[in-house]
Amino acid sequence: MQITSDKETIREIIGFIKNQEKTLRAQLPLLGHQNTFGLGILLLSVLGFVTSGVLYFIGVTPAWVCIILGALSTSIAHEIEHDLIHQQYFKSNAIMYNFMMFMVWVIRPNTINPWYRKKIHLNHHKTSGTAQDIEERLVGNGIKNHLLRMLVVFDGLLGLIVRSKQFSREITGYKFFTLFNAGFPLTTIYYIVLYSFLLFHTFNFIVEYMAVLIHYPTWLMTLVEWINFTMVVWIAPSFLRSACLNFVTSSMHYYGGAFNMLQQTQVLNHWFFMPFQLFCFNFGNTHTIHHFVPSQPFYIRQMISKRVNVFLKEKGVKFNDLTSILAANRYPSSQQFSN
Repeated sequence: MQITSDKETIREIIGFIKNQEKTLRAQLPLLGHQNTFGLGILLLSVLGFVTSGVLYFIGVTPAWVCIILGALSTSIAHEIEHDLIHQQYFKSNAIMYNFMMFMVWVIRPNTINPWYRKKIHLNHHKTSGTAQDIEERLVGNGIKNHLLRMLVVFDGLLGLIVRSKQFSREITGYKFFTLFNAGFPLTTIYYIVLYSFLLFHTFNFIVEYMAVLIHYPTWLMTLVEWINFTMVVWIAPSFLRSACLNFVTSSMHYYGGAFNMLQQTQVLNHWFFMPFQLFCFNFGNTHTIHHFVPSQPFYIRQMISKRVNVFLKEKGVKFNDLTSILAANRYPSSQQFSN
């Protein structure tokens, strides 16, 4: 009886979301130019990313401003990638589609390539809440140890290395090098620069603290200058964006059973998450809508989210279930449901 009731509720929610989109599109006919909107938003995000780096390079803005502006720009590009994965733009134009896929990867170097991510993201929609959902498990969903969880949220490579044996046991078809190679070459460069930056400056801090005088060779200091610059304009913005997104998405997805769409996610719009939401484009407040209707551009989701979230709450979708985060994302009920 409960299963039947849940299926009816899911149909009502899907119908409500689609009706809200239909009404919005009728009010704003320009939204019909979806390819133009997607490409335009992507180009603006790339322009914002490049501009933030140029302003830092010529000394107009400090490093922290460049990092924040870059992270905001890449958070928009991430939403475009998500839409591309669901074939929202140029699905009949392979050249434009792949151009957009490449551009969203270039300014987000700490992600696997979007063509491979498409495979594991579509799998996420099929296996959300289970051990087979590798996309969410890669960013910390379902981890009981909170120190390990923070490691995974902030450093995907170390998290992958530490958990690789567990994934091999639990995830069908998992292969470490298949996933590792999906980031080559951009993700490889990202981690080389990041670890080089941390290694040099940690070592330099220690020797200065110990009052040890070291004369570094000129070539090394030149290299360090380039590493420092690359950190500010390319690496740090991606680090900030991905850390915020990983924390929010791993917190809002439930884990531990085969849930239907009512139990796959919660809506996170608690004030505590607002600083993190800023750098992942309000993800926690809108992503639940995407689970019900995946074929919808992100800007449509944002525009209808206020009314839809009221309806979701009326229909029993969880909001701000913060205790689940401390309980390895367990849904707050022992009852299991099925699709």
